[in-house]
Amino acid sequence: MTSTPTPGLTRFNALPDSAALAALHEVCASPAWSGKLLSRRPFATLDALLDASDAATAALGPSDLTDAMAGHPPIGRPAPGDPVSSREQRGMAGASAELRAEMLELNLAYQDTFGHVFLICATGATAERMRDALKARIGNTPERERANVRTELGKINRIRLTRLAEDLAEDSPAGRDGGTEGEGERRS
Repeated sequence: MTSTPTPGLTRFNALPDSAALAALHEVCASPAWSGKLLSRRPFATLDALLDASDAATAALGPSDLTDAMAGHPPIGRPAPGDPVSSREQRGMAGASAELRAEMLELNLAYQDTFGHVFLICATGATAERMRDALKARIGNTPERERANVRTELGKINRIRLTRLAEDLAEDSPAGRDGGTEGEGERRS
């Protein structure tokens, strides 16, 4: 990745704690994850930030994973006005009505089985690939599925942190001192 801080990472490191915490919450809804990353600032490189994210994700307990998943809408149903979810789930945009209906049915069955949304790193994935993954994972044991969720969450967090470190603009809500919750791009 990178051995020097990017302008976005430099700005992130300089944010007041409240604004940095808000930016991290946009990446992952788990307060435990955000708190661990916040406590490790400043980050010298993107690699250091991503390594800290990986360690924080690996350390999440069951309730922390539940918090993290609560920040993700079901595949195929991004929250209205949520550009992050819409961008990440772009593969569902051109799905047929039949495939959308199948995904809804599978999502509901998955939630009934596991008690949470189906989490997959949807960036770059086609609707068919997401459907096939959902079909394959719905038969997992709860323990195996928790491991899958942790892996997928780690991938999502890395993508979002990379975007944050590369693109954090001074005029974005997180780039202003004390950015407020609810402004700018939301979680997925």
